Amino acid sequence: MPIRTGVRRVAAVAAVVVALTLGAAGCSGDPAVAGLATLAPDQKLPTDTQKQLESAVTDAMAATGASGAIVGVWVPWSGSWVAGVGTVAPGSKTPVDDDMTFRAGPVTRAMTCDALYELAADGTVQLDDSVTDYVGGIPKYTDITLEQLCDSTSGIGSYNRILGAQSLTNPAREWDPRELVGYGVGQVSGDIEPGNTFRDSDAGYLLLGLALERASGKSAQQLFDKRIFDPLGLEHTALPGDQSAAPVVDSSTPLRGFYFASKTKSGAYQCDKATEITEQSASYGFTDSGVVTDIRDLATYTRALASQALVKSKTRFTEGLPLSSGSPSWFTTSGGVVEAGPLIGQYGSTRGYLTSAFSDPTSGLTVAVVLNNSAAGRGVVVDLARELAAIAAQTPAADGEQAVAVGLPWTAEQYHTTIADAAICTTAKK
Repeated sequence: MPIRTGVRRVAAVAAVVVALTLGAAGCSGDPAVAGLATLAPDQKLPTDTQKQLESAVTDAMAATGASGAIVGVWVPWSGSWVAGVGTVAPGSKTPVDDDMTFRAGPVTRAMTCDALYELAADGTVQLDDSVTDYVGGIPKYTDITLEQLCDSTSGIGSYNRILGAQSLTNPAREWDPRELVGYGVGQVSGDIEPGNTFRDSDAGYLLLGLALERASGKSAQQLFDKRIFDPLGLEHTALPGDQSAAPVVDSSTPLRGFYFASKTKSGAYQCDKATEITEQSASYGFTDSGVVTDIRDLATYTRALASQALVKSKTRFTEGLPLSSGSPSWFTTSGGVVEAGPLIGQYGSTRGYLTSAFSDPTSGLTVAVVLNNSAAGRGVVVDLARELAAIAAQTPAADGEQAVAVGLPWTAEQYHTTIADAAICTTAKK
């Protein structure tokens, strides 16, 4: 399996890390800033750890039918490992490069909530404002607040459940977010009291994006640039426009994305017949899942998200709700993020890509990974992030450093097994 690794950094991102490190030295009372500076130790992780991480990724690729992956693991007391694994397409001999850009998927949700909390901090909006204060045409939903849209507790449903198949066959279509919101609003559940129950709602994050555009007088792209990408120096991250395109930022090379369009009579995926969907309109995801990024930017953002480096809130991550009735008590969601034990981040599926990124705000341990086939669904990629985090948490300290206990409520072996059990293609090794 081809693998390309490196410790290259975009100059602008390196400058941000250096600046934050210097800032932390003069402002040690700010753990968020100090934590962000721990992202990228120059030293590589031990060879044994790298081999374990690579094995986890390649087995997950086999389980999902992905030809390639990009992964980054940062352990502040030991080192980092950033790699492109596999090839850019099934049957290709071209290896994946670790600086390729890809679709961040539902990590976009956290960014939309960042914009909400920043606008609330400067008084442009209030968290408990009704969405109808900013978006017309939905007068029946005056009880739904901006905060509930961010928490996905509004009761609004999912447009992708209705349009998912159509979006795969016509990825170039440019969607009006109001049309997509309409499909979700049409599924409002009377069984859900707004504010009390989580219901996964892509339409809710589009509606929140529309409200923030109206409140700020800026487009979502402008909001994200000013409030998130520029302050963090994310040079390879953008919310694209509506025109169909590959996930490219400036002159970057995109990681190609795929899915399986056909199944056998028995219902199994035909894993030898991948359909490419690299070029598509980001309008289908917009402020729910439209952002494009690379692995280092994704990790920098996730570290800032977990440590609340952009804007601090005493309530955003404190009242997590279970993602489902069967979720472990340590797996909850609030404020546009998912909390897995001590880790904070986001994960999910968008057409052609499975993406997951999590960081521990205390130790600084950070993992980010993308697989280039979305057919298996989002469960596998969050399980992979958990497995990578468990491996990384056991990494021995480098000379002169002291390991930090992360306290994960799971083991690497546990999620290696769940990935193998969920395999839709060649079964991963258990």
